[in-house]
Amino acid sequence: MKWRFESGIPIYLQILERLRTDIASGTYPPGAKLPPVRELALEAGVNPNTMQRAFAELERDGIVYTQRTSGRFVTGDETALRQLRRSLSEGVVDEMCSRLVRMGMKKDEIVTAVREWTSENPENKEGPGSCLKANE
Repeated sequence: MKWRFESGIPIYLQILERLRTDIASGTYPPGAKLPPVRELALEAGVNPNTMQRAFAELERDGIVYTQRTSGRFVTGDETALRQLRRSLSEGVVDEMCSRLVRMGMKKDEIVTAVREWTSENPENKEGPGSCLKANE
């Protein structure tokens, strides 16, 4: 995993976003043991305290839990994981829509564009409409 950080955004927030995305996408599936803080910090090129801060936030959110002598694990709570995916997806959709509105598009044009993309996009590797059919 290559870690790249943007300037102007606190590193621990970027780490937190990366870990949330990795958990939501199944890179770290429910019940999976997470790498130790020091190992991830070394891989990311950050201070272990910075990585620890991100892990503490995930723990407060109920996304990971600690077993005292065994390490940290991804929760098996499907409700918490669904909520995480929903929260992340809302952020992505909000960012996309905000950019399109700044470009001058109206709500109906955005909806039409998304519908067209999901039904006609030839580069959609999962097949036409897969974005909307993923959970059917």
